[in-house]
Amino acid sequence: MTDLAGRFRRLWDEIAPVGRDAGSGGYLRYALTEPEVWLREWFREQADRRGMPVHSDGNGNLFAWWGDPAAGEAVLTGSHFDSVPHGGAYDGPLGIVSAFLAVDELRAAGVTPVRPVVVGAFVEEEGARFGVPCLGSRLLTGEIAVERAAGLRDAAGVSFADALGDRPAGADPALLGRFAAFVELHVEQGRALVEQDAPVAVASAIWPHGRWRFDFHGEGNHAGTTRMVDRRDPMLTYAFTVLAANKEARLRDAHATVARVAVEPNATNAIPSRVTGWLDARAAEPETLHGLVEAVRAKAAERARRDGTELALTEESATPLVAFDGGLAKRLATLLDAPVLPTGAGHDAGVLAAHLPTAMLFVRNPTGVSHSPAESATDADCAAGVTALARVLEELACR
Repeated sequence: MTDLAGRFRRLWDEIAPVGRDAGSGGYLRYALTEPEVWLREWFREQADRRGMPVHSDGNGNLFAWWGDPAAGEAVLTGSHFDSVPHGGAYDGPLGIVSAFLAVDELRAAGVTPVRPVVVGAFVEEEGARFGVPCLGSRLLTGEIAVERAAGLRDAAGVSFADALGDRPAGADPALLGRFAAFVELHVEQGRALVEQDAPVAVASAIWPHGRWRFDFHGEGNHAGTTRMVDRRDPMLTYAFTVLAANKEARLRDAHATVARVAVEPNATNAIPSRVTGWLDARAAEPETLHGLVEAVRAKAAERARRDGTELALTEESATPLVAFDGGLAKRLATLLDAPVLPTGAGHDAGVLAAHLPTAMLFVRNPTGVSHSPAESATDADCAAGVTALARVLEELACR
């Protein structure tokens, strides 16, 4: 193990137990809950150890500054702490741990930035608690209204404003204007780097994607006394819609996932009165994504007519095609001699890309699995990621 890999492991072990579920081995680090709050305090402690003052933007996002915050032209890096339910260890935190270690590497080499380097921790990137992914970066950039964000509620009815402890501040053009670039390091969510035998890659683009809520309404009734011919069962409409989403996505070489469902009254011996399912849809091109969602909607509506149920469709979030700054991606790929890869996963980098030059680095994931306890990365590859990020920060902030 190299010295850097050892330093990575020691720092990683400080956070590895936090929020881990003993049963699944996955993580329950929902935004602004106890495990994530602990990690936010750890972030402040790490910044303090390095003499990096921490600034909060009033939306739940944290920024640790190496250099004068008033200087402008800062290079932002970092990621997020929150997880999906029973998610993997590396999705998000790897970018923050690597950022602090990259600062350490530059300082050890005697490098001083001529522009500030900033390590960021964005809140509610996954959307697992309040339903809107990249909520912190959307608030910072003004891509979601403060009123809507403040009123978002988790499964227990707690609002985002209550969890935050205040009404979110919303867009901050002055803060955003201090950043000249954002580079987010992230574990790869696929096996392309395994196939290419490379530890690190540069991202080219993020597929357009979004989340749509399908509400199916029917008639609740007794499972034992209601004849099959008399039923208006929204579960049937929901089940058909799941199969339709799978088929339509395959026909378009797109991705469609229905992995969350809520049933009322949710009793074994009662026909549901309402079923709500959430569709996650992604495609390489916006037109393909639109066609996919419309096809699923049309098939669900037709099935609802046959079942005597009703359908309401709500778009909860949508992210357009994000093509990262081509010049920056090419520059970093050349600097690192790294492959360039697209991704179907959403990131805070995808939100910020509409506002400033943005790039992403991916670190090899041997399993190719993400949003699961099977997500992984070797210490050697993580050290390679730190080295790559340090080189990028030196190139962008120290020359």
